[in-house]
Amino acid sequence: MRIALIGQAAFGEKVLEALLAAGEQVVAAYMPPDPPSAKGNPFKELAEKNGIPVRQPARMRDPEVFEDYQTFQADLNVMAFVTDIVPASILGYPAAGTIQYHPSLLPRHKGGSAINWAVINGEPKTGITIFWPDEGLDTGPILLQKEVSVEPDDTLGSVYFDKLFPLGVEALVESVRLVAQGQAPKLPQDPSAGEYEPLCKAMALDWMYPVGIVYNVIRGCNPSPGATTSFKGEKLKIFDCEKRNISAIVAPGTVVEITDRGFLVAANGGSILVKRVQPAGSGKMKAAEFAASSGIQVGDRLG
Repeated sequence: MRIALIGQAAFGEKVLEALLAAGEQVVAAYMPPDPPSAKGNPFKELAEKNGIPVRQPARMRDPEVFEDYQTFQADLNVMAFVTDIVPASILGYPAAGTIQYHPSLLPRHKGGSAINWAVINGEPKTGITIFWPDEGLDTGPILLQKEVSVEPDDTLGSVYFDKLFPLGVEALVESVRLVAQGQAPKLPQDPSAGEYEPLCKAMALDWMYPVGIVYNVIRGCNPSPGATTSFKGEKLKIFDCEKRNISAIVAPGTVVEITDRGFLVAANGGSILVKRVQPAGSGKMKAAEFAASSGIQVGDRLG
């Protein structure tokens, strides 16, 4: 089959690499324009190295994009990490249709922050879905799903990079094979199940909540966008941390210990050892370095 690959970043690159290794014919690679500060684009470089035409439209729905797209005569579109709106004219053009990767077990967690919310909610499992996109948001029929566990100390980063990223690459290649063999199912989603969720932006921590909830918010926002608290009126994002189940007899949000590993903050029913932070206007740093430079002391309050 002649495949048009639509994607971006490392995921798009690895999907292209896997499709080529499987002997698939990729006739075009679509990706966003390179930002002015970009030092390189491995996805683009891999496509060009293999003689695959690269297209980087500002908007996939511009009419001239479809006119050019038709010249590739794709039999199948493969969407790997797509954040732009792909119009129905492109979705429905190939004889075999379009398949797309989504990092949740649809219809659960529709939207662009599916992994964040699964971790923030403390869910014990999530997974990936390969589906046939339509004009709705993550609403098309399901082709294939694979499940992974979410361990108690997993973060957004570990769930994605260690689990859903490699699994998604494998699943897209498997799905292409099923499409080629005429064995790819189209299982309708239950329109009443799941939910549309907002993009996960920096979430403010409330230290009065149970320690498990505080911990889930932090790990669900690590490495991005970060869970936010404050110190002396200045915003402070928290990333790497550990949950401790031993309570301190002080108000939640109080710093109870400072060590070379970071600083321990009291929460409701336990405490959080903060190990990596990002102060306002600065890059990420070890919490111990922040403690030394900011003058934070035992007894100070966050939030």
